[in-house]
Amino acid sequence: MNKMSIKKDDLVVVLSGKDKGKQGKVLEVMPKSGKVVVEKINVVSRHTKPRKQGEEGGIIQKEAPIYACKVQTVCPKCGKATRVAHKIEGDKKVRVCKKCGAEF
Repeated sequence: MNKMSIKKDDLVVVLSGKDKGKQGKVLEVMPKSGKVVVEKINVVSRHTKPRKQGEEGGIIQKEAPIYACKVQTVCPKCGKATRVAHKIEGDKKVRVCKKCGAEF
């Protein structure tokens, strides 16, 4: 699972699970584990202890990684969830929307 068509700062929509249908921005991509962290998606409660003096402990809400196969990129031009095609232009490889053909 090394090659991923999802990049950081992409807008994605969740296909399955408790957050199905929600959209969010990709904050982090983990190609080795095949997971992505999406803003305000898969939020979990984390109980933390204060480690340093003056630091507060308590329950912290944070985003947990979600499998990349459960999200799909949203085309910036047509605004629809789409698969990503690759097109070679000269010596560069660009990502293309399967629905409208726009580059992103």
